[in-house]
Amino acid sequence: MTTGSRASLERRSPTFAIPALLAFAGLCVLLTSLRLTELLPLNLWWSALIAPDTTHVGQLLFHHSALPRVAVSIVAGAALGLAGAIFQQTLRNPLAEPATVGTAAGANLALGTAAILAPFLLETGRELVAIGGGALATAAVILIAWRRHLSPVLLVLAGLVVSLVCGSASALLVVLDRDYMTELFIWQTGSLIQNGTAVATNLSVKLLIGFALATSLIRPMRILELDDESTRSLGFSPAVLRLAGLAVAVWLSAAVVAAVGVIGFVGLAAPHIAGALGARTFTRRMVAASAGGALLLWFTDQLVQVLPLSEEVPTGTATALIGAPLLLLLLPRMRAIMPTQGGTDIASPRHVIGWWMPFAATATIAVTIALSLFFARGIDGWHWASAAELATFLPLRLPRALVALSGGAILAVSGTLIQRMTGNPMASPEVLGISSGAAIGIILLFLIGIQLDRTNMILAAAAGALLTLGAIVLMAARASFSPDHILLAGISLSAIGTGLAALVLASGDPRIDFLLAWLSGSNYRATLSDAATAGCILLVTLAGSPLMARWLEILPLGQATSISLGIPLKTVRLSILLAAGLCAAAATVFVGPLSFVGLIAPRAADYLGYHRPLPQLFVSAFLGGVTMAVADWLSRTIIFPWQVPVGLLVALVGGPFFLWQIAKRR
Repeated sequence: MTTGSRASLERRSPTFAIPALLAFAGLCVLLTSLRLTELLPLNLWWSALIAPDTTHVGQLLFHHSALPRVAVSIVAGAALGLAGAIFQQTLRNPLAEPATVGTAAGANLALGTAAILAPFLLETGRELVAIGGGALATAAVILIAWRRHLSPVLLVLAGLVVSLVCGSASALLVVLDRDYMTELFIWQTGSLIQNGTAVATNLSVKLLIGFALATSLIRPMRILELDDESTRSLGFSPAVLRLAGLAVAVWLSAAVVAAVGVIGFVGLAAPHIAGALGARTFTRRMVAASAGGALLLWFTDQLVQVLPLSEEVPTGTATALIGAPLLLLLLPRMRAIMPTQGGTDIASPRHVIGWWMPFAATATIAVTIALSLFFARGIDGWHWASAAELATFLPLRLPRALVALSGGAILAVSGTLIQRMTGNPMASPEVLGISSGAAIGIILLFLIGIQLDRTNMILAAAAGALLTLGAIVLMAARASFSPDHILLAGISLSAIGTGLAALVLASGDPRIDFLLAWLSGSNYRATLSDAATAGCILLVTLAGSPLMARWLEILPLGQATSISLGIPLKTVRLSILLAAGLCAAAATVFVGPLSFVGLIAPRAADYLGYHRPLPQLFVSAFLGGVTMAVADWLSRTIIFPWQVPVGLLVALVGGPFFLWQIAKRR
């Protein structure tokens, strides 16, 4: 990315940047003051800070809990903002941050694994464990994208999949050892509750060191704004410069995870907020992102403490509810830097479709269903079901298998439609927030108190998905549907959905058990009626897809080509988005807001050589359906007699395979 293209992201005039930051800081101070004066009168603050009265509960809480919490929120937010700015500058990618390149999820998984296998490490080497996990995850992402010269699209795609796999593995640890891991899981979602000053002091030292290291890298980071050939001509190695920047960013990110858990969205939002407020150079972005991250996390942490909920929402989760709308508000001020077309990053040969392929697909589906129904794990180990067992378990297994098959295929179709319409291989119902929008509709239905039957859930999910799609279209239309704008809008809306779900789960409502299972990607309660409905939706979708074949063939060629060939863009895009949104909503109702199938199945079909619209759509539907059906079978057998939510298992099984497919392509 050139200096000019980087500068085009930002506002020409930074005149209101300082007043805006000062106003936000004032709001944070006001909220903090209101909170602390309830705990301790203002005239006792100084004495409580310097030498608290050990007989006064208010002074002890002020000294050991309230003030350290404020300090940790400021320091952790600044560290994440700085790390995000370094990631984006180093990788020349506006979507790079601790979450999207796998650092946070890798550190989180490492800590969870250590808690089960080697808990003593958490006492003496928590930070080293987190740094190791974060570094390994980030290295995996970098290695996968290295062959394509760290392509922005491929880098974030690999980062999303690695983060998804690590996050699913962390959630699986909680399922396997719920009593022991639940407390750690809550902490890992970003809880800033403190019981002393040690964390704040330790993290402050690390922030100062990180800032000093980042300052020493300012000139090399600015050189990376040039292309690789220009960088080499100046006598620098792009790989070495990137590794130096990544080392600092990974260290800062892992230090925050080790100290307070995973804090979502700050590393992505803070640098973009800094850029939109007028920070043009890397030095200014670095400082402004640190300040913006600190203020964002400080404000969010104070806000969650005044919410009228029976249990406090982890600050790391709630940050999305503040940062995402702010990023959406600033999104129109940013200009596109990623290519607006070119549906795939990885070339693959065209595949010739043989007459035998439909029969092979049908046979594969039949074998998958038979395996799911007849081969299982019981008290005596793996075995084929007897007639008596089949009579007992068939009414339970058959609906689940059929719903999983249809739901996975519908999600794959939705992902294919979106990717071909946008020409963006990272677009999918999950990444763009469509699945989260559908989930929000059902969550609101839950809060209102309306019965969660299938009809109401489908209507609510469709409304939520279509509203989310509409919001994305309105925001992306201003930037000619550029991939980076669509992705930022989708990630923001998805983060809002995740935050709202966390608020509901923290409300203490006794009815949340069903909602929690559904949000994890569960089809435990599938019935034959659900299977019939999902199957009908899939058949209607596949039967109607040829009507869109010409559109799907032309749209990836770009806006100018589409118009010259007589495509009415607004009508076509709206039609495809409606179809994709309704598909995603229907699948979400039956199998939950799964992350993975809608993103990966279309890419897998493309990598196998199916580039034409209809072959890609049908093959991705086949791959998505079979993947979901196999995952459903494994979810109820792999740790018998317990069950794993199928959504987690899809990510754990499909993610590594997809990454392997990416890595072996040149």
